[in-house]
This record gives sequence, C-alpha cells and structure tokens, in this order.
Amino acid sequence: MPRPLGELEDAVMTRVWKWNRPVTVREVLEDLQQERSIAYTTVMTVLDNLHQKGWVRREAEGRAYRYEAVSTRAAYAAALMNDAWSQSDNPAAALVAFFGMMSDEQRQALQDAMRIVQGPASAPQPGETETASGAEAGGAESTPPPEAEGDETASTAEAESPESLPPSERPAGSAGDKPGGTPGENPAGMRDEKNPASDGGATGR
Repeated sequence: MPRPLGELEDAVMTRVWKWNRPVTVREVLEDLQQERSIAYTTVMTVLDNLHQKGWVRREAEGRAYRYEAVSTRAAYAAALMNDAWSQSDNPAAALVAFFGMMSDEQRQALQDAMRIVQGPASAPQPGETETASGAEAGGAESTPPPEAEGDETASTAEAESPESLPPSERPAGSAGDKPGGTPGENPAGMRDEKNPASDGGATGR
C-alpha cells in the first residue's frame, strides 16, 4: 500500500502531475522558489526519493535526469482512500462516517462516478415499446387475412362467369348454347337434316 507523501514530496509531485510531461530538477526548483526558499540539492534529493518509492521514473538526459509520473494524482488519492478503508475494523461504519463528512459537491461527484462504473442502462427508451406495439396493431388491422382475400377473388370470378348469367345476357358463342334451341340441347330435327341416312330410309343394299 502506498504511504502518504510528505509535505515537500507532495509539492514536487503536484508539479509533475500538473505539467504531465518529463521534468528536470531545474524546472521544479524554479517553480518552487516562487513560493519558498529551497536549494537545488534538496529538490534533487526529493525526486530521487520519489524514484526509489516508485512514484516517478526517470531517463538520463546528458548529465541530468528527466522525471515523469508513474500514475495520476487521482490514482494516488484512490489508493490512499482504499488503504484507510481496509484498515478499519468496521468498513460499513467507516463508509457511513466518510459520507457524513462529504460536501454536496463531493456527493454529486460520487454519484457521477457510480454512473460511469455501472454504465448506461440497457432498458428501452420511453416511447419505443409503445411505438412498436402501435405499429404491430396497425399492421394487423390494415392487412386482410389471406383466406378473406382468396374468397373475395373467387366470388368475383364466379360472378363474372358467363355460365352464371341469365341466357338473355350471355355473350354469343358461350358454351352449351346452340342456335334455335334450349341451351345444352341438340334437337333431333337438326340431326336428320345434316345426316339424311340416319332415318334408315335408304339402305342402298
């Protein structure tokens, strides 16, 4: 578990985190000297200690080093909170006490963090279910059943068939109609006229 930074270590790391780039001892020294009187060797020693503790990594540049943060300040703060919470003999009570000390802004930040961790809800947006149900209902009402459509077509075809019309309204040449007689009949007289031999009067033998 990480140990809390000392006052000077925190001041140096604050600048390393803020600049978010590799820094030299000289750069940190000049910025710190705007607030306090401090020697070059002191800043060099602090950065070396931070390197030994694993807070920064360094890369040689000529005869000096450039130092860069290993983790963010947010990760450092989270590690400290987790360390303090794990040392409590009653973690739930520790959390209740911690929440009681939080400001409104901190509580809002906690709620925002929980939403980020849990991710967006997978439930459908309001109105989507209702719209889908309406579309299904509308489709069912607007589309006639196949059986009804087939029956209607058959009825229309049957009504337009020549056989279904009265004899006076049928078109000429309809099936079953013979000139001069009742539909479907073949008078015997017509047979006699076409085939005189059919009366049996002339045998020729």
